[in-house]
Amino acid sequence: MFPKIVQQRLASVGIEFNGPHEWDPQIVNDGFYHRVIAEKSLGLGESYMDGWWNCRRVDELLCRILKCGVEYDIKGSPRYALLFLPAKLLNLQSRSRSRIVAEGHYDIGNDFFFSFLDPLHQYSCAYFKDTDDLAQAQVNKLELIAKKLELRKGDNLLDIGCGWGGLAKYMALRYGCRVTGVNISKEQLAFAREECKGLPVEFIDCDYREIKGEYDKIISVGMFEHVGQKNFRAYMETAHRVLRKDGLFLLHTIGSNASGLNCDPWLNKYIFPNGALPSIAQMSSSAEGLFVIEDLQNLCDNYDKTLLCWYRNFIKAWPAFADKYGERFRRMWEYYLLCCAGVFRARGVQVFQLLMTRERDARRQPAAAMR
Repeated sequence: MFPKIVQQRLASVGIEFNGPHEWDPQIVNDGFYHRVIAEKSLGLGESYMDGWWNCRRVDELLCRILKCGVEYDIKGSPRYALLFLPAKLLNLQSRSRSRIVAEGHYDIGNDFFFSFLDPLHQYSCAYFKDTDDLAQAQVNKLELIAKKLELRKGDNLLDIGCGWGGLAKYMALRYGCRVTGVNISKEQLAFAREECKGLPVEFIDCDYREIKGEYDKIISVGMFEHVGQKNFRAYMETAHRVLRKDGLFLLHTIGSNASGLNCDPWLNKYIFPNGALPSIAQMSSSAEGLFVIEDLQNLCDNYDKTLLCWYRNFIKAWPAFADKYGERFRRMWEYYLLCCAGVFRARGVQVFQLLMTRERDARRQPAAAMR
């Protein structure tokens, strides 16, 4: 079993091992306890993947675990501490390593992702304003972005990390923009190019550091999480270099409450290799001398809802993928979607939208900053 202090913390938020509540973990293998003590979040996630425990509401379990702060009472083994060393010593998101996450995550199969995403294939936080429908909430998100960027016909829009091209297609059709999408995922780019045929949209396979040209507006959704703390400044310098005078730059990213070097070890190993969630302090310091932060909005509650929508769609679609991916993969994705929902619900991480202008342009304040 866990040490007494850990048991007390968990009991304080109503967590009972093998208990009656839907968020109570049902332990199948007693090795679970030692594994979690030794490897903390990595052991918790891996033991779920291996079927060592089950839970009807993994999202609520993770939410309660974070709320009681029990992770601070589990020190972990020396082996666990070593997991953080590479991020301190190396640039894990260098040009030569930048494609690791694309190959390991985004290229696993478009049909799999499309089975749980909305029709515009938005793999980022939706905006559930006046709706509970995922598809409408993703349109709401795109409209919120367009409003903040003051998009209009003829704008030359750069989409850094363009995914499957849904945003580019929407902005070209709805607002008459010329869009350039930059990505390093071969699967995403192949689909995006086919999807946007005949539109004023171009997709380029290149690292963000290699972007050329000039753009009236820049959007980056769900990309900054893959840049890494050692490259935050380079990212901002690239955006500043290619943004025209009086232009607008909107950065949409999951963010951490505290400055660090990388993300959760389980997510880093199985979902987003070499990911790093930026804090407000890190984003602000990396933009210093380059951009004025005109507006900051936190959409955190919306990501909890988004993830639960994806999870429900994933469960419905899973029978078509079971033979291809297998049971351990199913448990991995189930844990990923639900644990992330719980983390957002507990306010362990946030979703930030930063609207920025170039510092020395002295342009008028954007309308979105005066809401």
